[in-house]
Amino acid sequence: MTLEDSSPLASLGWDASWAAAFAAAVEATDVRAVGTVAPARIVAEHRERYVLGGEDGERSAVLAGRVRHEADTREDLPAVGDWVGAWPGSGDGTAVVRFVVPRRSAFIRKTAGDTTSAQVVAANVDVALIATALGGDLNARRLERYLTLAWESGALPIVVLTKCDLGGNVAASVAEMSIAAPGVEVLAVSAVTGDGIDALAAHLFPGRTAVLLGSSGVGKSTLVNRLLGVDRQRTATIGDDGRGRHTTTHRELVRLANGSLLIDTPGMRELQLWTADDGLGSAFADVEELATQCRFSDCEHDSEPECAVRDAVGQGTLPAGRLESWHRLRRELAYLARKQDERATAEARGRIKSLTRGLRTRLRDKYGGA
Repeated sequence: MTLEDSSPLASLGWDASWAAAFAAAVEATDVRAVGTVAPARIVAEHRERYVLGGEDGERSAVLAGRVRHEADTREDLPAVGDWVGAWPGSGDGTAVVRFVVPRRSAFIRKTAGDTTSAQVVAANVDVALIATALGGDLNARRLERYLTLAWESGALPIVVLTKCDLGGNVAASVAEMSIAAPGVEVLAVSAVTGDGIDALAAHLFPGRTAVLLGSSGVGKSTLVNRLLGVDRQRTATIGDDGRGRHTTTHRELVRLANGSLLIDTPGMRELQLWTADDGLGSAFADVEELATQCRFSDCEHDSEPECAVRDAVGQGTLPAGRLESWHRLRRELAYLARKQDERATAEARGRIKSLTRGLRTRLRDKYGGA
C-alpha cells in the first residue's frame, strides 16, 4: 500500500483480513435489522463518546445499548484502535457502534486502585513503543513491568530512550536498559535534534499501528510532533525538577507523516499488571533460559538446591535486581489471579441470587402466598 493510492479505510490499517473478520462479525451479531453498518476504526475516546474514522472521514459515535449490556467486563467495551461496525445514525449525525470486531492484540492493564477490573489502553497494535527519558526517569524495574504487559499484548516491544540530546552517557544507558529488556531493541532518540528518529521510523510504515507508552514527562508528545512533522500534540516545558509535565489527556490514534499509525496515550502514573503469565516469561527470557538448567523443573529460584538462576546471580552473570523483580511480578500476578477468582465467584453468586429472587416472585404471583 502506498500513501497515494490508499483509501481512507486502508490508511487506517484496513486490509483483506480485517474485511473477512468484519463480514464474520456482521453474521455473528445479526445487525442487518438496524440497517447498513459500515466498518470504522476508533481513533479517539472521550468518556462515553467516541470518534470514528471511516470512508467518510471522522464522526462522533456512541455505543448501542446492546453492546454495553452484553459486555461481560470493561475490556469487552471498544477502545482506541478497535475496528467496529457502525450504523450511520440520524438526526444530529452521531453514529452508533453496533459491534466490535474481534481484536488481534490489546495492551491491557489493571485499573488504578483496589477495583479488580481491566482497562484496554490500546487495541490492534503491532508495535509497543515504551518511552523513558534519559536521566532521572530511567528505571529498569518499571521498564520490566511495561515489557511484561507489552509482550502479553501480542505487540512487538521497542524501548525508546528519549531526550538523548540532554547529555549523559547515552551508550551506558542503552546498555543498562538492554539488560532489563533481553531480546528487545533499545533506541536512543532526540525529538529536538532528530538523532535516532530514522532508526525508530524504520519500525513504522503504512498499515502498521504502534502505541506510545510511558510515564508522565518523558517527552512523548514532543516525539509525536517530530514523527507527525507538525506541532499537533500540545507540549509543556520542563519544570525546575528537570521533569516534563504530561500534556496528553486522552488516547488518540494519529496518522504519521510516513503513513503509519500511532496511538498516543496519557502519561501513566501507575501501571499494574493484569493477566500476563506469558508476558512475564518473555520479559524475563534470560531467567527462563537459566531455569532450564535448574535441578528441579518446578524450581521457584528461592531456596531449592542446584538452582541455576540463583547460581547466575551469585556469579554476577544475572543482576540480583532481575531475579528480585521476577519474584515480585510473579507474586503480583498470583495475587491478582486470586482476586479475579474471588470476583468471578461473587458475580456468579450474585447472578444465582438474582435468578432465585425472580423465580420466587413469579411463583408467588402465580400461586399466591407470602
